[in-house]
Amino acid sequence: MWQSYLNGLLVAFGLIMAIGTQNAYVLAQSLRREHHLAVALLCILCDAVLVAVGVFGLANVLARNPTLLAVARWGGVVFLLWYGAKAMRRALSPQSLQEGDINGRRSRRAVLLTALAVTLLNPHVYLDTVLLIGSLGAQQTVPGAYVAGAASASLMWFSTLAIGAASLAPWLARPATWRLLDVMVAVMMFSVAAQLVRSA
Repeated sequence: MWQSYLNGLLVAFGLIMAIGTQNAYVLAQSLRREHHLAVALLCILCDAVLVAVGVFGLANVLARNPTLLAVARWGGVVFLLWYGAKAMRRALSPQSLQEGDINGRRSRRAVLLTALAVTLLNPHVYLDTVLLIGSLGAQQTVPGAYVAGAASASLMWFSTLAIGAASLAPWLARPATWRLLDVMVAVMMFSVAAQLVRSA
């Protein structure tokens, strides 16, 4: 059970820590202190639902078809290696976090609708949470623990961004910080890929 939980935690952390539209939006709202807690909560809930759908929807299909299970396993390995290499490449070149300027304070409804669009209209969210995290979770001995681990990673990450971004703004805005995060992402992705290969 704990192995499945840890796998979900590590995979989800590796994927959500990479700079993307969702993270950039949550960070920007947090730095502005504009409904940032509500935005973080919405992202956490969306991630948890999408991961659960991916894990339990694909679990039944994969259980009935060993060929699909093998394809999912090796497809996951290839994707994790590619994603890890991409993160490592980003880490080797300076990155900067661009914070958009928004004039005036927007309503909570407008901010949350934008957060939903940033989350659900991004094709990478389906690739990461439903397909990749879901297919890996369907292969775990305890899929429910894996979902809990992935949800915990989302909870910890977005809560940290929402609560800590304002006080850590000067530190978070440095390109070196995001390069370090990309190194951590690459290590996590390579580690999980190696575990999948060993368990094949």
